[in-house]
Amino acid sequence: MSLKKRRKSNVSPIAALAFQGGIGVVGLLVILIADIPVQVSGAGLLPSILYGFLGALCTYGALLLLAQVPGLLPGNLDQQMRSLHRFASGYSWFVLFLLAVFAGVGEELLFRGAVQGWLAAHTNTTTAVLVASLVFGLVHYASFTYFVVATGLGCVLGLAYALTDSLVLVMVWHSVYDMVALFCLLRFPQWFGVRAKSKD
Repeated sequence: MSLKKRRKSNVSPIAALAFQGGIGVVGLLVILIADIPVQVSGAGLLPSILYGFLGALCTYGALLLLAQVPGLLPGNLDQQMRSLHRFASGYSWFVLFLLAVFAGVGEELLFRGAVQGWLAAHTNTTTAVLVASLVFGLVHYASFTYFVVATGLGCVLGLAYALTDSLVLVMVWHSVYDMVALFCLLRFPQWFGVRAKSKD
């Protein structure tokens, strides 16, 4: 999509980035104040980045395939995809890139680092992954279908964090997933039942 054809979003880029960045600040403060143990890079930084990137591509590809199975998801995502398309089309690619990075880093600090980390220290890994994923899904609630998808993604990220001891891996995974999702939605809106107008 051409930058010249983009509408201005109702939310300024600064406000959107500040909101996503604020999530990360909250997560970091909770980790520091509650003294939650956080595993940063597991087996190493480069493997974490590589596996996070590959995990994001595989997860998004799997979701696209599952969405094609009739009746698998409870309802459809068309309305949410149209809303997300309207939101995303109001920003430049650079701002969308930053939003994806801020979301990946900030939300993983909060949900995997703080929430799942605290629960793992006080309960067990299974409970920690499931509860953190449900909270993640509820925070992203736009419809029941969107909740199911977000909770499922939360479970995948939570399990990846539990198995690899790498917060960096799930940050990269989440960020790249969001980047790919936004790119596909804006470049191929017809895949999601969105009709992009040729003129604004």
